Amino acid sequence: MLYIVEDDASIRELEQYALQTNGYEAAGCEDAASFWAAMHQARPELVILDVMLPDEDGYQILSKLRDDPATQTLPVIMVTAKTSEIDVVKGLDHGADDYLCKPFGIMEFISRVKAVLRRAAAAAPAPAPKTLQFGGIVIDDVARTVKADGVPVELTFKEYALLHLFLEHPDQVLARERIMKEVWDTDDLLESRTIDMHVRTLRQKLGAAGEAIRTVRKVGYKLSTEGTDE
Repeated sequence: MLYIVEDDASIRELEQYALQTNGYEAAGCEDAASFWAAMHQARPELVILDVMLPDEDGYQILSKLRDDPATQTLPVIMVTAKTSEIDVVKGLDHGADDYLCKPFGIMEFISRVKAVLRRAAAAAPAPAPKTLQFGGIVIDDVARTVKADGVPVELTFKEYALLHLFLEHPDQVLARERIMKEVWDTDDLLESRTIDMHVRTLRQKLGAAGEAIRTVRKVGYKLSTEGTDE
C-alpha cells in the first residue's frame, strides 16, 4: 500500500490512478489528520507527501515520521510546487528519500516511485533465520527443516507443528487441551490419543535425539533430558 498525502483532489486522484494502473495499491489522504488516521490502521510501503497542506505541512509530518523508530526508514517522496534549491535541500535534510517538483510527468513520477521502492528493498535487512534447539534437535523455521544430531529428518506437517510447540516450551508441561488447540485447532479431547501416536512417531524419526521427548505426566508433555516414560 502507498499513501498519497495531497490536498488538491485532482492531483491526488491523478497520482492514485497512475499508481494503480502500474500495479500498486494506493490510498489518498487530503490532509495530515486523515494521513495519521490511516497510519494507525496500516503502515504503507511508501508515502508521497505534499509540502503545502491545510493543517500540518509536509516537513512537520516528515519530521514526526523520522523521529518515530517505527517509521524512521519509511520511504517518503516529497511533492511540492516549490522549486527553489533551498526547498529541495530542506526536504532532503528532513529525511525525504526523493523530491518531485510540480508540474511533473506521470512517467517520471512512476519512475521515481519505483526507484525509491527498489532502494528501500535493497537496504532492508535480511530476516534473521529463526531456529529452535533442544539437545540434538534443531528446527530451522526459515527452511522448515529438522535435524536430529545433525541428520535431516522428514516430518509431516502435524509432526513438525508438534515438535515446534515442544521446542518453544522446553521447560513446561503442556496440557493435552493446549496441544490439541494449538496443533490440531480443536478442543475435542476424545481425539487426544493422536498426541500419543505423534509423539511415538517423533521419537522413532528423531532417533536417539528423540529420547529428549518424554511423557512426564499423564495429562501432558514436556521436553526433558531426565526421567523415563510413565
